[in-house]
Amino acid sequence: MKNDMLKNILIWIVVATVMLSIFNHFSGQKFMGGSSQVAYSDFIDQVRSGVVSEVAIEGGTIRGAYTDGKAFTTYNPGDAGLMGDLLNNNVKVVANPPEKQSLLMQIFISWFPMLLLIAIWIFFMRSMSGGMGGKGGPMSFGKSKARMLSDDQVKVTLDDVAGADEAKEEVGEIVDFLRAPEKYQNLGGNIPRGVLMVGPPGTGKTLLAKAIAGEAKVPFFSISGSDFVEMFVGVGASRVRDMFEQAKAHSPCIIFIDEIDAVGRSRGSGMGGGNDEREQTLNQMLVEMDGFEGNEGVIVIAATNRADVLDPALLRPGRFDRQVTVGLPDVRGREQILKVHMRKVPMSENVEPAVIARGTPGFSGADLANLVNEAALFAARENDRVVTQKHFEKAKDKILMGVERKSMVMSEDERKLTAYHEAGHAIVGYIVPEHDPVYKVSIMPRGRALGVTMYLPEEDSYSYSKRKLESQLSSLYGGRIAEEMIFGKEAVTTGASNDIMRATQIARNMVTKWGLSEKLGPLMYEEEDNGSLMGTSRNANVSGEISKEIDEEIRLFIDRNYQRAEQILTDHLSVLHAMADTLLQYETIDSDQIKKLMAGEDPGEPKDWQDRSSEKDDSTPPNAPEQASDAVKTDLSSDEPVENGEPKLH
Repeated sequence: MKNDMLKNILIWIVVATVMLSIFNHFSGQKFMGGSSQVAYSDFIDQVRSGVVSEVAIEGGTIRGAYTDGKAFTTYNPGDAGLMGDLLNNNVKVVANPPEKQSLLMQIFISWFPMLLLIAIWIFFMRSMSGGMGGKGGPMSFGKSKARMLSDDQVKVTLDDVAGADEAKEEVGEIVDFLRAPEKYQNLGGNIPRGVLMVGPPGTGKTLLAKAIAGEAKVPFFSISGSDFVEMFVGVGASRVRDMFEQAKAHSPCIIFIDEIDAVGRSRGSGMGGGNDEREQTLNQMLVEMDGFEGNEGVIVIAATNRADVLDPALLRPGRFDRQVTVGLPDVRGREQILKVHMRKVPMSENVEPAVIARGTPGFSGADLANLVNEAALFAARENDRVVTQKHFEKAKDKILMGVERKSMVMSEDERKLTAYHEAGHAIVGYIVPEHDPVYKVSIMPRGRALGVTMYLPEEDSYSYSKRKLESQLSSLYGGRIAEEMIFGKEAVTTGASNDIMRATQIARNMVTKWGLSEKLGPLMYEEEDNGSLMGTSRNANVSGEISKEIDEEIRLFIDRNYQRAEQILTDHLSVLHAMADTLLQYETIDSDQIKKLMAGEDPGEPKDWQDRSSEKDDSTPPNAPEQASDAVKTDLSSDEPVENGEPKLH
């Protein structure tokens, strides 16, 4: 930066010097020491009065001196009688030929304005470099936008990656190859040309790629899949070529392409199926990775959470011939990740990472980092010096259930209805078999919901049984049934709209995707259409009669579990009243209080409870949100099979 500043200063000094020289040259004034400019009429009067001693005439310029030695300058307008006046008054006259400019100076003066404009244009183009088209300015759209980190700039190692032991083992031999490639080459072995990291967002795919470069001590090129395609045709392919040329010049090295599905999606799946700019970029990438020319020493690592939409040619051996799954961490992995993030935060002695890990199934590495950060923010908000377990509980509630809307004031009738709604969910979820335990129930408005019933699995789950799915259906209808039982059918609200939508989706998936219908059997009646423009589901080719049977089976699942939930709440009506009253008093109850209520005992006060009744003004009607839905961590309405705390259903 300092060298650039000195260079710019030097350029401006040269420009100023040239401009000053040109100004002096064209000013028409060639000063003698202390000479003064006089009018021609005054000059004639001075000659006739005898005060002028000598003059020098050069073209139209007259320079002279008075009898007292002072110099002057004037200009001859073409007076024919000038010489007579000078000679008659005894003035010494010296005549000099006019000064001629050299050919080089004439050329310079002619071209100087054009050269000046070109110099100014180049200066502004260099000033705008980076603003358009990357580091080369607008004239270099085809240059790669990949950022290179040298081996001493990559500080991340595999020790900084926690909770992904299997993925670390997979990439271990890549690190070994980059450190000592001759060991493999002597045996005729080839390291994988490309490694595709597949996994949900936030699981550490980018971190793992940087750790590989940090361990191997090689240059690291980083770019996003969306950085290839621009508004001009051919830019993407040009950038791919330029990126691999740079990589070959620094080999052995690593190229990391994040979100490669932005450019590597299957060809022919776009609008119209034509060869658009993205496909041209993909074709160039296929050639560079395993084409006619060799690409030794350059390992391409890519990350995506949509491997199913990638082009098959990209995944074949010789290109991305190794896929590393970076899934959600298990309980031991979550504990390791928490310990890594807790190093930077002052922790209380009562904080146990193992306990927090058991209570956060389904959390990714990014979620756990956010959990630690939120806990630190809660501690700072309360002016505490260390982060305690209490702060982690608050942070977990905020992440799982949403932010409390303390400013929203609900009417007493709406609070009562919400209390019975959430109590209905909790009681049914507590009674039905194989249901996740009830973690917390709250009628404090959070996000768009007026109330929340939170279920939290005790351990990681990788698949779900039919019995557990039907238990989910029953618990989802518990809120609506409680409203109807206590307030009547005419008082049922729209608060259960999200519950109904999710229950219907679960029942439909049970019939059409998961083969859990006894009548229709283990057949799939709904297909994933990942090659389409929208990448959505579509119905398989089924007859009208089968479609009718599908609807009947969905209705069968819904009705059966609706009746079960209704029977449970009828049998536990006293518990329903007690739990609703407790919610109206404390607003939020935890699992310990729920167990006592189900056993018919006094629930007592919740942990860290503060009486905020004096802060409320029940006379102000609320602005009710669109729906009061339950925030349940395990959302079984999802079609995607996922892992660790989320359903993996086939």
